[in-house]
Amino acid sequence: MTIPRKTLYLRLAIIAGLLLLVTALHYTTTTQKVSAHDIYRRLYYVPIILGGVWFALRGGITTSILASLLYMPHVLIHWQHQPSVALEQYLEIVLYNVIGCLTGFLAQRERQQKLRYQKAAETLEGSYLKLRDQADQIIEIEEQLRRADRLSALGELSAGMAHEIRNPLGSIRGTAEILRDGVGADDPKLEFAEILIREVDRLNGVLEDFLRFAKPTPVEYGRFSVSEVVGDVLDLTRQQALRNHIEVRLDLAEDRDVPGQGEQIKQALLNLALNALQAMPDGGILEVSSMNLPQAVQIKISDNGPGVAPEDRQRIFNPFVTTRESGTGLGLAITQRIVHGHDGHIVLESTPGQGASFTVCLPWS
Repeated sequence: MTIPRKTLYLRLAIIAGLLLLVTALHYTTTTQKVSAHDIYRRLYYVPIILGGVWFALRGGITTSILASLLYMPHVLIHWQHQPSVALEQYLEIVLYNVIGCLTGFLAQRERQQKLRYQKAAETLEGSYLKLRDQADQIIEIEEQLRRADRLSALGELSAGMAHEIRNPLGSIRGTAEILRDGVGADDPKLEFAEILIREVDRLNGVLEDFLRFAKPTPVEYGRFSVSEVVGDVLDLTRQQALRNHIEVRLDLAEDRDVPGQGEQIKQALLNLALNALQAMPDGGILEVSSMNLPQAVQIKISDNGPGVAPEDRQRIFNPFVTTRESGTGLGLAITQRIVHGHDGHIVLESTPGQGASFTVCLPWS
């Protein structure tokens, strides 16, 4: 254990001062005052014990030797005419060294024990943190398993319902087209026929989302160009961006081929781009960028819309979670499933009132 320099110097000064004070008392007091000298020579134990406590074994031995050397001339010069008293004082000098060694040894043992306890506490703390992390991972895995079970059951139910509904929808659309073709251009009923066809198409799109989510297309591991996929997405969303008066900013890194199915990644990025455009109905900036990392490519789609509320961030990728009245809540769930199917991951960053950004990370291999 390192002692601060100021504390070290203070302790050394106290020990040295006590040794010099006791020695001065011995040499300035006459030998006729035997009881006073008995008290003085026992005062040497104070700096000896302090040396052992403060500086362990080395400090105890050094202080006891210094006390012995300071006291020895006094015995040799002033007490040789009284052999019995001199012998007692020689024994006292031996006790100085015994007490110094014993005090230093015990202090050193106590310090070593303290260090062992500190190391054990650090080890236990590290083990606790590791166990806590493992427990968090187990809880997260259990939640993912429960979610997977729910999604599996939901997928089977959605697929069955979608197939049952699509056939009647086809019949309804065909009938609506016949009705539309049978009325004149100036007939008020034409508008109702157009509305019916449009709503059937919208409902059919919802069913397509259900089917795509319930039974995703398996990933065929070819290779696709990141720049080409991003370009196709921007082409598909150009008209909506113009209608919403949105400025599109593109910043792509050097083009690279990524393993996977380009059409699926296009669908995932298209969902993110459409969400960004819908978040800025009154204009804004859509930023699309990519970055080549050592092991992966990052594709980032950002907007300066209202952002995602903090309470929605944890469940934004769950199915049927949406912040729009006309949304199905399957777009981001499908996007996440596609990205995970390509061994990648997607991250949301959002500040309320300042927009949101979704970063898709796909490995090179």
